[in-house]
Parts: sequence; C-alpha cells; structure tokens
Amino acid sequence: MDENPLPPYEGISLADVRLVQSPQDVAAACAILAAADVIGFDTESKPTFAKGEESQGPHLIQLATDDQAFLFPVGQLPDLDAVKAILESERILKVGFGLGDDIRRLKTKLGICPAHVLDLSRALREGERNDLGAKTAVARFFGMRLQKSKRISTTNWAHPRLTERQILYAADDAQVPLRVYRAWLRG
Repeated sequence: MDENPLPPYEGISLADVRLVQSPQDVAAACAILAAADVIGFDTESKPTFAKGEESQGPHLIQLATDDQAFLFPVGQLPDLDAVKAILESERILKVGFGLGDDIRRLKTKLGICPAHVLDLSRALREGERNDLGAKTAVARFFGMRLQKSKRISTTNWAHPRLTERQILYAADDAQVPLRVYRAWLRG
C-alpha cells in the first residue's frame, strides 16, 4: 500500500525553462521578469561536506514567472547587474520557501540585497510554530505530492553543465512558490 496516496505534482516542463547563458539571454529573461508583478525565487549552492567548509554559493539563481523559469548560472555570466535590478526591485514581489540562507548568500557573496520578498515558509504557517515547507504547501493547495530528491538537491550546482534533472529541480524550486502564492491569494 502506498504511504502517500496523493498524485505527484507534475511541475514545469523542460520546454518552459530557460538556462540563461549569454548577455542576450540575460536581457531577454530580465525583460520578461521585469514585466511581472510577482516572481518565484530561489538559489542553489554547491553543497559543502567538510567540517568548517564554507559555501561559495550561490551558484545558481532561479527566477520564475507563471509560464517560465529562468536559471542564471552565477559563475558563467559576465555580470549580474540585470538580475540584481530584478531582485532589488521594490515593485516586483519575490516569493519563495526558506529564503533566509538564499538572501544572506546573495548579500555576502554577490552584493545583491533582495527587496520586497515574501518567505512563504513563514507566511503560510497560520499561527503554527514551525515553518511550512514547499511539500506541505503543494499538498495543502493542490492536493498533490511534491517530490524533492535529496540526491538532486545535493549535487554540484557550480558545474558548468547542469543535468536535465538538475534543471527541472531548480526550475520547480522557483516556480512552485509562485503557484502556491497565487493559490493562497485565491483562498
């Protein structure tokens, strides 16, 4: 018997994910993102395994609209000025889950200070003591099971060639909070 009878959350399709790799890609992606009222937001960092080792991340910045996700590999882009402008915009709401480390790393490693950010982990807990995660939110709002592979989450996000599974994982990490946010507003 299946422990979790909920159907799986399908997530974003690969055709709707843009791996941003050139200045032209950055300009096109940021033009779409700048037109949005709300975007999904997350980052990924290469994990550290040695005691006392400090992360050099973020290595990937993920931003999503209702229709597309944009993945910005930090080490491969000549500059992040356009991404910084999106993240620091007071007009565009950025939503995500568990954004504390993401924001701290963006500030300390890249000098990006995200503004107008809503951490759904706290906003959705409805008086409960513990933060609410993406899996619980997807179950609550969509009646589906979000599968988050630990094996994928702990891969090398600094690698210059991400796998298809990494790309889909990262894109969902940015788009899921936006979809949850929209469902939460509809109440």
